Amino acid sequence: MEKQKIEEADFNSTGYSYTLSLIAGKYKPIILYCLMEYEPVRFNEMQRYLKKIADKTLSQNLKELEADDLIVRNVYPQIPPKVEYSLTDRGHSLVKVLDKLCDWGNENRR
Repeated sequence: MEKQKIEEADFNSTGYSYTLSLIAGKYKPIILYCLMEYEPVRFNEMQRYLKKIADKTLSQNLKELEADDLIVRNVYPQIPPKVEYSLTDRGHSLVKVLDKLCDWGNENRR
């Protein structure tokens, strides 16, 4: 099979581009990693894990990950309200990718 010429190639239509669009940003990969390791996780626990992150920033990232069906927000009807986040099946399918990133980092750390 002949390779496409670079002029004809459209990076935005690749699976790689799509995957990056879901996990891009400073905090999304860390949020996913945290959920992968410790799920379910409450908002304040997530904030402690991420250390210096504003409430608004964390909330926005969680909403985006939820909209992309990577995480689920579970609200428990109690006082005070209890909200936990965990990975969806789709989010769990990213675990292999995140594990590979971790493996590469461990093998190539300088």
